[in-house]
Amino acid sequence: MTNPVSSQSEPTARVSADLAALIRGEEQTLVARIAPLLQNQNITLDLGSVSRIDAAGIAALLTLYANAHRAGHSFTITNPSPRVAKILTLVGLEGILAYHIANGKSHCGPISQMPAA
Repeated sequence: MTNPVSSQSEPTARVSADLAALIRGEEQTLVARIAPLLQNQNITLDLGSVSRIDAAGIAALLTLYANAHRAGHSFTITNPSPRVAKILTLVGLEGILAYHIANGKSHCGPISQMPAA
């Protein structure tokens, strides 16, 4: 049984990653800051300042998605740099993260709307 995910009509807090790189050593700071917020609300994480991401950073995004889903909220990422968007595509997370590239600009959609596996 899965937890219900909140409706899109619920308020969503937009939070900046405030990191230049989402890499090992930096990822736990982000998770520690964002995870408690996911218990009470939907979150859109702006990755505009993030120019690099590694496996630890990807794991952090998936951890935040899982935390949101368990709490019945949504977790959305937005504004990834072209390099981050490319890496997410290369590792096959575009379906899970539901991000799309349109008009030459990267946009990430709601992670909570991932297709059934």
